[in-house]
Amino acid sequence: MSVFVILGLLVCIEAQGPSAVTTVFVQKGDDLILNVHADVPEEFLFVDWTFNKTVDVVLFVPDEEPTVFPDFTGRIEFPGKKFSVILKNLQEADSGVYTARVSSFAGGVQQPAEYKVTVQGPVSPVELTVDSVDSVVSRSSDSCNLTVTCSTQHSHISSTFRCVSGTCSQEGGEQSELTTSGASLRVYLLYGAIICNHSNQVNWTEDFKRIEPFCPQYAGSEGSSAGTSVYLVKMVVFSVGLIIMVSAVITVHLMEKFKKHK
Repeated sequence: MSVFVILGLLVCIEAQGPSAVTTVFVQKGDDLILNVHADVPEEFLFVDWTFNKTVDVVLFVPDEEPTVFPDFTGRIEFPGKKFSVILKNLQEADSGVYTARVSSFAGGVQQPAEYKVTVQGPVSPVELTVDSVDSVVSRSSDSCNLTVTCSTQHSHISSTFRCVSGTCSQEGGEQSELTTSGASLRVYLLYGAIICNHSNQVNWTEDFKRIEPFCPQYAGSEGSSAGTSVYLVKMVVFSVGLIIMVSAVITVHLMEKFKKHK
């Protein structure tokens, strides 16, 4: 069937039965495979992929080579699986909805696959800086306040960590915000260290500082307890295993001795 006839049909026919949308995040410069998740009838009229419902990507018709449309010339490969395509070297402008349509005499026009694609670049480096340290030592209790800033090139968040009587906590809990690029900037406490994290769905960078150099009498209390717990678990497992092994050896020895005297 002529490609021009197919194009005329595409204008006149609206697809029915849309499939569930698959959400995909892709790092800038990577490739993406789009698959048709359904059996296509042997006597099909056409299968095509569109971008944002209006831009034609590629068209398959029986007994002819696939037609790649101008906006995607040189950027499409075919992995060998019928009607699947590989989008090459994706950029932010390629973010959008990619829809597969299948037309047949029996089933009309169906949408067996739809992808919502978001292309993201790598996040920028992040830096954690200590703004101030305030330590107070008294007979009743010791305290240490540590204020930090977690920053990227265009965004930053600040947070204060307070250590009292050997326990450290973050005032207001974990701090986070979305940057202008849609990435997440977070600062939080984990096992005696302050973590500054900048991430999106495909990439992340991180910086951290341990509390110990700034608040030596409190730092690492959480990390030490966690490390001690892991160490104790390992020791218990090792001890139990050793006991089982020794018991097995003694049992075998006694059985052999019993057989000899029987």
